[in-house]
Amino acid sequence: MALHKKTVTYSSRPTHAARAAHAKGDREFRTYDTSAIMPKRDPKPVIFLGVFALIVLAAVCFFAFKACSGTELLQPGETVEVTIAEGESATSIGDALAAARLIGSAQEFTNEVTRLDAAAALIPGTYTFEGGSTPEALVRAIMAGPATVGDTLAVPEDITRAELSDLVASATGGRIAAEAFLAASENASAYVADYPFLESAGENSLEGFLFPKTYAVTEDADAEAVVRMMLDQFGTETAAIFGDFANSYPASQGLSLYEAVNLASIVAKESTGDQEVRDHVAGVFYNRLSSDRPYLESDATTAYEVGREPTAEEVHAETPYGTYANPGLPPTPICSPGIESLVAVCEPTDTEDMFFYFYADADGNMQAVFSQTYEQHQQAIADNSGTSAGDGEAEAA
Repeated sequence: MALHKKTVTYSSRPTHAARAAHAKGDREFRTYDTSAIMPKRDPKPVIFLGVFALIVLAAVCFFAFKACSGTELLQPGETVEVTIAEGESATSIGDALAAARLIGSAQEFTNEVTRLDAAAALIPGTYTFEGGSTPEALVRAIMAGPATVGDTLAVPEDITRAELSDLVASATGGRIAAEAFLAASENASAYVADYPFLESAGENSLEGFLFPKTYAVTEDADAEAVVRMMLDQFGTETAAIFGDFANSYPASQGLSLYEAVNLASIVAKESTGDQEVRDHVAGVFYNRLSSDRPYLESDATTAYEVGREPTAEEVHAETPYGTYANPGLPPTPICSPGIESLVAVCEPTDTEDMFFYFYADADGNMQAVFSQTYEQHQQAIADNSGTSAGDGEAEAA
């Protein structure tokens, strides 16, 4: 006997009531609570995945923080060797210390250099530093110099080439004689191929270009090597102000780079340590050079010539370095000016003053008085006649 499967069919044209009944059944099926007949789930995998996700998130955050906060610094007990080259700037040294993981950034080092006024006292050489050193400790260590650096030559600002030659001989225990240093620094043209900033110096000596700083003179260094250290430093220190000399202020006033250094050497000798005063003195000298009577009238130029404080007769004598008798600049710079005096010549104060006078106040501090006319200048001298005059005679013309 054949079995027949019962088939349920739906009308191809269901009534409204039929459609409503189907919809109601479908809603009831979808909202029916089936949890009682569903198999129970083990909660352990869910907890494990949650913990694992938290671990991964923490790791990502940790490494992201490390990436943002920089490389991990050396720990106390860990050491690293850092070599500082001749003429290297504080920023460059800071970069090297940061790369060695001694500090977090070069700025930490340069800030400390500025605070300690140590830019000119950083000694080149090879150092071994330990992790955990503070930026101040690093600066002071570099100021002291490495243990095996050789002879330390500390060159002060405003020193003359003759004085420097004696200082070199003394610092090296006579190994580099004063005469050898003078001979090595006698002709600027011998170095112009390596130092283009010497082009306008011609065959004059290197007076003015032997940059004041603290140097490490190794045992194998001769007089020429020491000269080159100083020229390297001059190039490094003045790159920002002389790098585009054609567009500099001294060039706009008709000065060559050599003449700008010449003027800076006079500013150095005629100023106090205050940058504002140096800038003002430079402005006064520019005014004199561009006036109908372009005489600098500086005692310092004659002092360079005679090798001591000059007399009134010597100051007014017609000699090569006499800036009362001769208009314009003297034949050569009169010392090695520091960066402050070089900056002053490149960025002088815009002033109408033609005279200045220094005197020591009651506390022994040097004060400057600037005047536009000779009468005002004489009154300034009279007002301070009970104090110790500085370079007043030089500015009284």
